[in-house]
Amino acid sequence: MRDLDTLFRAVLDTPDLPIATSVFWVQHGTRLAGGDVTYLNRYVLVRIGRAFGACAFEEGALDPDVCAAYSGRPLAELFEGPAPLRLAALDAYLAQKEPHSQDPRAEAVPLPFGTPEERAVARDRAVTGLLPDPEGRRIALIGVVNPLVAAIRERGGECLPCDLNLRHTQWGDPVEPDMEKVLSEADAVVATGMTLGNGTFDRILESCRERGTPLVIYAQSGAAVARRFLGSGVTALSAEPFPFSQFSAEPTLLYRYR
Repeated sequence: MRDLDTLFRAVLDTPDLPIATSVFWVQHGTRLAGGDVTYLNRYVLVRIGRAFGACAFEEGALDPDVCAAYSGRPLAELFEGPAPLRLAALDAYLAQKEPHSQDPRAEAVPLPFGTPEERAVARDRAVTGLLPDPEGRRIALIGVVNPLVAAIRERGGECLPCDLNLRHTQWGDPVEPDMEKVLSEADAVVATGMTLGNGTFDRILESCRERGTPLVIYAQSGAAVARRFLGSGVTALSAEPFPFSQFSAEPTLLYRYR
């Protein structure tokens, strides 16, 4: 797959596209123990059949009226909506077509019963386990969460954190706002699935293809969408479909692809 637009066009050409049963959104804040950052996360979610699709978005990028306007509407109409809604709808369609739990390429990784901190550490260690030989290498982290910074360092990598909202990590490291800078310096890239919905994914994909840089996606947003780029710029994927790990203390699964 070349880029996101190509994937959208391919799905739109599919006959008998389904109805989106429901559209809803979730907004929540999280501050992990020992941290000084409150993460404010917003997700729009689309349900099609047995699957949920999701996309995180920045404040102001979406109006809650989308829930009433698009629930029960044909998928093609959602594809004409705001970018986060389009991505969540595409994610739901692809996850319904091929559930992660039934994909023979997927490695199911259980996240333990535990506190938010315990589950975040387990999740992010699973993500960094997808990195090829990170020791002594510069790892760009596009979309910063502190446990993932720590997990990269535990494996001997030098983390190059990049984020539009955070200015420093929990340990005081400066966070670079310019994605191009860390892409040009990195030996490998770890990027959040949120890049699929905010318009930066195609550029990350292009840069990693041009430089031959391994690209690992950790996705709550667009997990099934990112899966379509495996072997075409994406080296590995941690897919965490809804409901996400932070919404439960009970054991849940994420799916790793290599």
